Amino acid sequence: MSPGQVAVPPTFVRLAAHPLRWRLLTELADSDYRVRELVERVEQPQNLVSYHLRLLRDGGLVTATRSSFDGRDSYYHLDLERCADALTDSGAALHPALRRVAEPPIPPVEQQPSRRITVLFVCTGNSVRSPVAEALLRHHAADHVAVTSAGSQPKCRLHPNAIRVLRETFGIDISSQRPQHVNTHAGRMFDHVITLCDRAREACPEFPHHPRRAHWSIPDPATADDTDHATYPAFQRTAADIDTRIRHLLPVLTATDREKDQP
Repeated sequence: MSPGQVAVPPTFVRLAAHPLRWRLLTELADSDYRVRELVERVEQPQNLVSYHLRLLRDGGLVTATRSSFDGRDSYYHLDLERCADALTDSGAALHPALRRVAEPPIPPVEQQPSRRITVLFVCTGNSVRSPVAEALLRHHAADHVAVTSAGSQPKCRLHPNAIRVLRETFGIDISSQRPQHVNTHAGRMFDHVITLCDRAREACPEFPHHPRRAHWSIPDPATADDTDHATYPAFQRTAADIDTRIRHLLPVLTATDREKDQP
């Protein structure tokens, strides 16, 4: 750099360095939220929160999807993959030695002698999103997590494209699985309860022992016609989105397991 030339920090550094934007990033790292929920969590005026969310969206760190429960609302989601890339680029901008040579694997859930971590995924029909999440977490975490799924208004059967995408993309067979109602799990203890659709989030019951609650606002790829294979690419995108979220969930589950073992 020439003498007297002012270095401009990378975009991620400029965005994340602001205290309110960093607080919004940390809140969205745990769950998808609506604006009014973020306003309550950060205790700042809505116009200020909306302004900084727009900057984060413009920077590509945050995305927004229209709520399927109330079309006037939107859920904001932190793109952790984009954040990881931005952190790499920021480190390289400071010094080439700080660029990661290879992407480190996300650590698996560690097996402990205590009981397994319990996770419940909930969507409306329990026919696509929640059973896909259940299968993928079981696939990635092996026997270290006890995972199940349910629906607030379960359908009669799994969507055939949900079965197909898991079989073709991940080699997982869930064809024998059947949707179940979330009320069948009333009274059970879970460490984590994760809703995957906006309607189910509003209808999801409370569970004892105060599990960690999170929401993933994922649009339903299914159509009214369960035999419409023209929609299959939407199922592929949904499965890829859920798989990314599951892989980022694994370190959180490991942290939960460590917390359980603390006196």
